[in-house]
Parts: sequence; C-alpha cells; structure tokens
Amino acid sequence: MNQNNGMQKRMLIMTLVVFVFFIAYEFLVLKPQQEAKAALVKQEQAQKQNVAPEVNALDAKMLTTDVNGNPVNMSKSVDALSSKVVASSEIVSVIKTAKNIIEIDNLGRVAQVTLLEEKYKDENGNQIKLFEANQLRPLEIRFADVNLNTEAFKVSVIASSSNVDATTSTQELILTQNLNGTVLTKKLTIYSDGHYDLNVSATNDKQFFITNGFRPNVLADMYAVHGFISKLNDNTLKTIEDGDSDKNENIVGAKFISSFDRYYATVIYNFDKSLNVTLMPDTSSNPQGFIHGGTDVSFSGFIGPKNHRDLNALNPELIDVIDYGWFTFIAKPMFLLLQFIQGYVGNWGWTIVILTILIKLVLYPLSYKGMVSMQKLKDLAPKMKEIQVKYKDDKQKQSMHMMELYKKHGANPMGGCLPLILQIPVFFAIYRVLLNAIELKGADWIFWVHDLAEMDPYFVLPILMGVTMFLQQKITPNTMQDEMQKKIFQFLPVVFTFFFLWFPAGLTLYWFINNLFTIGQQYYINSIFERKRAEKN
Repeated sequence: MNQNNGMQKRMLIMTLVVFVFFIAYEFLVLKPQQEAKAALVKQEQAQKQNVAPEVNALDAKMLTTDVNGNPVNMSKSVDALSSKVVASSEIVSVIKTAKNIIEIDNLGRVAQVTLLEEKYKDENGNQIKLFEANQLRPLEIRFADVNLNTEAFKVSVIASSSNVDATTSTQELILTQNLNGTVLTKKLTIYSDGHYDLNVSATNDKQFFITNGFRPNVLADMYAVHGFISKLNDNTLKTIEDGDSDKNENIVGAKFISSFDRYYATVIYNFDKSLNVTLMPDTSSNPQGFIHGGTDVSFSGFIGPKNHRDLNALNPELIDVIDYGWFTFIAKPMFLLLQFIQGYVGNWGWTIVILTILIKLVLYPLSYKGMVSMQKLKDLAPKMKEIQVKYKDDKQKQSMHMMELYKKHGANPMGGCLPLILQIPVFFAIYRVLLNAIELKGADWIFWVHDLAEMDPYFVLPILMGVTMFLQQKITPNTMQDEMQKKIFQFLPVVFTFFFLWFPAGLTLYWFINNLFTIGQQYYINSIFERKRAEKN
C-alpha cells in the first residue's frame, strides 16, 4: 500500500479513536471508579455513624517549609461523609438571603447552604442542599496552639442573632467564642445576593487558620472535574482534582481559592490583599485548603452555583472559578457567545442550535477543503489501485507515481483528515462549556426535553444523533481498501449512540445538529462533483 495513503488512513483512524477513547474512558473507567468510591463511603458511614470527625490542630510550624518546600508538622483531619441532615441543636443562627439559606453551627461554621431558586431541585423535588453533615465545614477555625484548638472544638459560639433576614438588604452577624486566654470574633456582612464579607480576629496574639471547607457534594460525576482551584497573583490557575492530593503544599499569593464539584463551589477571595494557603490531603487524598489567618484576616466569600453572570457581578476574575480544562482559551469566548445569543433567543436549547450553526459556518472553509479532498481521492481510487498493483514490488516507484498523480489532479492525501483534526479543539471546548454551564440546569427545549443538563429521558436525541452519524458515513467518500477498517467505521455510530444515551441533552443536541449540517454540506459537495462528472461524460 502506498505510504502516503496509508498515513492518511492512520491519521483518520487516530482521530476517531481519540473521540471514542475520550468517551469510553469516562464511561467505562471513571464512572466505575466513582461508583466504587461512593460504595466505600457508604460503608464507612455505617461504621462511623454517630461518631464525630477527629479534629486536630495545625501546628504553628506549618507556616514554615522543609528543604523541599513542603509544609512540615501538619496533621490531617478526618472526612466522614454522612447524610445532608444537620441536627437542629447544632444551629445557632439561620441566615436567609434572596438566593439561599445559610445555617451557622455552634462552632461558627457553615453547616449547610440550601439553594432557594426554583430550578435548583434534587431528584426528589427538594431544594438542593450543598453539603454533607460531617464533612469539613466552611469557615472552620484551627488554632496553632494545640490546647486552645482542643478547647475551641468544645466551646459554642455566641451569635448576635439567631435569625438574619438579608433577603432585601445587607445584614450583619457577629459570632463570638470566649476561650481560655483569648476571644475569637467573626464579623459577617451578608448581602442579599448570598455572598458575604468576613473579618476574623483573635485576641492575645493567637495564630489561627481558616478553611473554605470541602467542596459541595451535589454533582461530583464522571463527566466534569471536581476538586480545588486557586488563582495566583500572576493570574495562573492551580487545579488539584479529588484524589490527587498526596502531600502538604503551600500556595503563596492567591487571589481566590475554590472547592468545587461540577456546578457548585465554595469560594473565598480577596483581590486587595492576597491569601496564603496551605493544602493538606484528607484520608481520601482530596485537597483541603487552610488560609493563614495570623491573628486577624478579612476576605469575601461565596457559596453556591457557578453561574457566569453572578460570578462576573462579584468580580470578573471570579469567572475563572469555572474550570474548562485545557481548552479554556476557546471555551471562554464560546460561552460568552452562547450567553449573548441566549440573551436574544431566550431559550438555551435553540441557543445551542444557533451556536452549532455558527460554528459550522466558521469552520466551513476547513470542512469544504476536507470534503473536496476526499472526493478527489475517491475519483482517483481506481488509478491509485492500478499504480499499487503495477509497482507492488517497488515501493519507491509506487510512491513517486502516486505523488505525480496527486500533483496532476490537485489532490492532497492528508487533506481529508487534517481539517478534522484541526476541529478537535473546538469540539472539546464546546464539550466543556456545555458540561460546566449550570445555566442549562432546569432549562427546557421542546416537548420532552425539560432539563438540558440531564440526559434525554426518552433517548430521542441520542438515537437521532446515531442515525445522522450513520447517514453521514453513507454519503461521505471512503477510500479505504481494508475490510476490517470499513467494518470498524461502520460500527462507530452504534458505539457513539450507546455512550451518548447518558450524556446531557444539551451536549447531545449539539452533536445531532452538527451532524445534520455536516450531512447538508457533504450532500452539497457530492452534488457539485456529480455535475462535474456528468459534464465530462
């Protein structure tokens, strides 16, 4: 077989294998791992029920590092997840804003956040609660003094008010903890949109650390990244996924830190005075962030959905809380375009349709070149076969005559797959955008699709996607000679349909519309070549 023709086939196969592997890996590897981990957590819950998490102080020496730059003398806390029900006896103050209810426990921590907006409901129709009962809670304090730290987990705070109504105006809540030799004061300023400002101070020069807590545990699924992310003063982002935190680590000069799942996050930020943070793994190697508070620290915080407009309203830099992965540089402007279109259309489903069409139009020159190249190679297939047979014992002459044939007819053996490869970053970018866009939560399209963030309940879109993929294959020129390769490609629509059964409807909608317009483009190119062949005859 000709070397260039063989290379073309290998490149095309490689491209499709990338897609299949990308989807198969998430479904066959990551999902079973997640399910196994969830089963283990449930087993631990049964064993540790009614047992409070172990709490250790953070040694003052954690402010220094060893010769390798790692924090020293830091102890781990135990993360024992249980149900989302928090005992009412623990709650000393309930804060209600226009968007959420924040419950403060007797140690001055955020015990629970309940989202109030109508679209944030769980599978049982209840308003979504973000935290498990026994996880590391936001705004928990750890003292460097071991004895003081032990006492701090036994003495309840005194709240200035047991109920705070910040639904229409900014309110203040003061939490005071009277300890032996020091007084810890948390002054919370709560805004109606749910975010807050916080000042924490300790008397008698007692050093402390404060955490943003373990991430919300609502949707930590196989599709999207979940863990910890921080933005540094040099505007770089540092992301550590759950399970990947294997050592203590210092972060110096952070603008914000965030613990997040697919749609929700616990964020602490200060853009005027940067934060110094120490990361320490829990028993499952999940990252936990502790801010160095000294004896007095101030910052702002937000606990809730990673909604683009809400984050941008607080500070444009907080948009980076939404993690799009490697293709962020494409994904960010793509989401802005998506949001812009939705502002006029008013429906996220039709917005996805319009965005898909726009992407197809922008990439049309690349697609056109690829399709034309495939058509030319199809027309040259008989002559290519003749050369292969005639010079089967002389690969050098075979290659030379092939190149002459390509040059004479203006064909490029790589022209069919290179445009496809160049479009891969666009696909992954739109994939990340649609997966991470909580704006799709509860957004309906037409008829049976009532939530674009969930899978199609009747599997209509995945089946349509598979059918259009099959039709696309049928009308696309195929120069493959190997029967095994042909069978593999013919089976791909079935494989993709199977995987897309569980994909969010918004993403499946994108792929379906993309296939439809690809079919239209291919049909148009085919008709042009048919006319040219008819004219020659």
